[in-house]
Amino acid sequence: MKCPFCQHHNTQVIDTRLSECNNSIRRRRRCFACDSRFSTLEVVEMRMPLIIKRTGEKVLFDPAKLYTSISRALHKRPMDRESIENAVAEIETNLYHMGVKEVPSHMIGDMVLNLLAKLDEVAYVRFASVYKSFHDVSEFTQLIAALQKVD
Repeated sequence: MKCPFCQHHNTQVIDTRLSECNNSIRRRRRCFACDSRFSTLEVVEMRMPLIIKRTGEKVLFDPAKLYTSISRALHKRPMDRESIENAVAEIETNLYHMGVKEVPSHMIGDMVLNLLAKLDEVAYVRFASVYKSFHDVSEFTQLIAALQKVD
């Protein structure tokens, strides 16, 4: 691997660690030429489907955006970062295994809702309130009533 500081091609791996979700490898490297140290992240490259938004626009799948959405729903809830990363990885895997080239955004929203229903009911209601574009309190009441019936 080329050193990002001096562009020399001779570097050595000093340390290798799996990420918390076991879906990437972080390597600590040292350059023989300038003795600088740097980290690299090795992840599997998956061909993800394009996402078709409500407007019809097609965009690349962005796991960071999914992570942000789930994190926002779980804000100030007792959920650790690793659980959120695992949820994102699960959705990403499901999308990949669908084997299609395009997926409507509402399908991803439904996947998030299903996961949040299992993880945290408050986060489920928070996410649903934005995702389903509720117009009045009665729609909230119906959602909560349906959630309570499932329990």
